[in-house]
Amino acid sequence: MTENNTIQGRLLKIQRMSTEDGPGIRTTVFLKGCTLHCSWCHNPESISPKPQLQWLSSNCIGGQLCVAACPNNTLSYIDNQIVIDRNICEACGICVEECPTGALEIMGQDVTVEEVVREVLKDKAYFEKSGGGITVSGGEPVIQAAFTAAFLKKMKENDIHTALDTCGVGTYAAYEKILPYTDLLLYDIKEIDSNKHREFTGSPNEKILNNLLTISEWMKIHGKPKELWIRTPVIPNATDTEENIAGIGKFIAENDLHPDRWELCAFNNLCNDKYLRLGIRWKFEKYDLLEQEKLNRLVKIAQGSGVDKNRVLWTGSAKTKEKTVKIAGNQPQPVDYCRITGLPDEE
Repeated sequence: MTENNTIQGRLLKIQRMSTEDGPGIRTTVFLKGCTLHCSWCHNPESISPKPQLQWLSSNCIGGQLCVAACPNNTLSYIDNQIVIDRNICEACGICVEECPTGALEIMGQDVTVEEVVREVLKDKAYFEKSGGGITVSGGEPVIQAAFTAAFLKKMKENDIHTALDTCGVGTYAAYEKILPYTDLLLYDIKEIDSNKHREFTGSPNEKILNNLLTISEWMKIHGKPKELWIRTPVIPNATDTEENIAGIGKFIAENDLHPDRWELCAFNNLCNDKYLRLGIRWKFEKYDLLEQEKLNRLVKIAQGSGVDKNRVLWTGSAKTKEKTVKIAGNQPQPVDYCRITGLPDEE
């Protein structure tokens, strides 16, 4: 692999102070472009590899300077809203420059490895104090394998813990470039039934499962990444069935994968505004958070599937019957929702 720090990648955003993408306090580097099109995706702005224009209605004052500035007549102002013709929008950014309130924003910019390294190294003190580090996510970072590998290599040269968050759809050659510089692999298994996986994500799951088996053997030989976390999004009326969780558990157990953690990631409904900014209607906009009781039941199913029960947990936010309990270190607090990073003690 080239040592050229001027390798470019398409960056979506850098998110600091993350606690959900690996251990400790982390800075997550989100890259643009994904190999899947999950119907529940919580980062819809990450799916397309192309830069996209988004409109933040709460910032807009209706000055229409953007409409006048657009060279392609892409924008119009109708019923107090900016309407974007996305068939002709080139995301050139001229309208963004004219907007005085930041109501328009380009999602996706080309950056060099050196630029991102310089930015994230500002957070090194947080990593050292908390046991955290860098996570590269997306989208799907394996699409940009040369950039991802070069960036993670620089992180290891700076003694920073690294994690790769992947959906599993990538070439094995791409993974071979990246894994030597990865301490933790966050690997999604969303749906065990391939037909349902295609229905929910646009692609079957055979490549995902086969890649995981191959990567698992690579890890045994090379000792890298040191840890594997398998993550399953628990989505209402989609992946939240006992059959799916039991099936994934059976696959993990029968193939001796021995993940350090199997995380059932609870659905959240906080991303609807992201879809609106892109002019998209979200299929799951009317779904509420899952019940804590159901998530606990799915954990029990997972624990009984042959996977080490001490490695299984659910994370995220959920409803309780009273909507008054927050579990944080077993200390109940009067809030509306339950947020945990593990299975609560048996009652």
